[in-house]
Amino acid sequence: MMMETRNATVPAKPWDRAPRDRAGMGKNHDVSPGGLVDVVAREDPGPDALRAWDLLVDRTPGTDVTQLSVWAGLRGRVGFTPLYLLAYRGGELVGGAQILTRRVPMLGLVGYLPYGPLVAPGAAAAADVRRALVDAIVALGQRRLRILFVQPPEGAQDTSNELLHRGFRPSEAGIAPQGSIRIDLTADLAEIRGRFGKRLKSWTNRWESRGVTIRAGDERDIPLLAELMASSAQHQGYTPLPLDYMMALYRELAATGHAVLYVGEVDGVPVAADLMTGCGAMVRGRLSGFDRSGEAMRLSVPAAIRWEMIKWAKEQGYRWFDFGGLRQETLAALLDGSDCRTDTLPTADQPKVTFGGTAFRYPTPVEMIRPAALRTVYDVAWRSETGRRLFADAKSLLRGTRWRGPDLRAADRASPGASAS
Repeated sequence: MMMETRNATVPAKPWDRAPRDRAGMGKNHDVSPGGLVDVVAREDPGPDALRAWDLLVDRTPGTDVTQLSVWAGLRGRVGFTPLYLLAYRGGELVGGAQILTRRVPMLGLVGYLPYGPLVAPGAAAAADVRRALVDAIVALGQRRLRILFVQPPEGAQDTSNELLHRGFRPSEAGIAPQGSIRIDLTADLAEIRGRFGKRLKSWTNRWESRGVTIRAGDERDIPLLAELMASSAQHQGYTPLPLDYMMALYRELAATGHAVLYVGEVDGVPVAADLMTGCGAMVRGRLSGFDRSGEAMRLSVPAAIRWEMIKWAKEQGYRWFDFGGLRQETLAALLDGSDCRTDTLPTADQPKVTFGGTAFRYPTPVEMIRPAALRTVYDVAWRSETGRRLFADAKSLLRGTRWRGPDLRAADRASPGASAS
């Protein structure tokens, strides 16, 4: 059935208007009161609206736990404030975005939107919903935030294109991985295993005889994960997350069924741990650690964990197993069809590629920086080591995950087993 609709409009100064009430929604700033799609923006939508939002996120393909309200609470522990854009049509929630904001020294109020905005699957006149959300995002970038980074979800290149047309520009800030590699879990396990590299495939038959065992972990294993991440950090040159943050991350996400932890042991001694998050139809690598000393290195224990998690995810009914991001050069090599050997890829990406998954790229990430003077300073700063350090620090605040190097542009967009936040 075809329906004629019109897009919502954006008033001149949405945050100068007096807040008004909507049924069950509390106070809000009216971003686009006209039209058939109404978008409201506010920091605290209330429990009913947040429950509806979380349900929408969990059934929308291509997004991530970073759009769940529980993630906003987690990031609130380190100074972030959520700003929700909620799109309604006839009183029904049909789309939205969770933008996390924070004041960053020398930059001002910065916002980032990973894997959003979202349009509810099956929403009528989805293009109108998307355009209304784009209007609201543009208004935020023009009138409230000094810098706004947006990484649209999978399949939303139209959103990137429209934002680029409306004053945004392509972004290299790396607020979220721009692509990754994943396994289609609708295939049977024999077919999935058949795509593994030769060495990995042989290990699936030998781990048990070599004393390698994998077990499900829980909150009591988070200190172990932190210890193993510290070991990996020392080897790879990144800063691991604090233990209390990791405890909160696991506790909050596991309580809502959005996180799982597995531990790998050799002869009963823990040597590796892997935490993955699940949202919608996808599980994604988030945090991992590995003790490379002793025989554990030679036994490929992290791969044993991933194989066990692949089997678990398939059994749970997930569609995709995402390894948590790739470096740009790896992504480019895999997507351009070149016959690249695994051993020529960056060390961090080699274990992900050997599972034989399919590489994919997210829509173009975009950014709006205002005023023009700040944008000029931002661009000039990229050319200096000091400026790159500043932006690396800002990236640390935004992503809340591990990363490498002072150069934000060249830095790994996602460390091994870690995804954006």
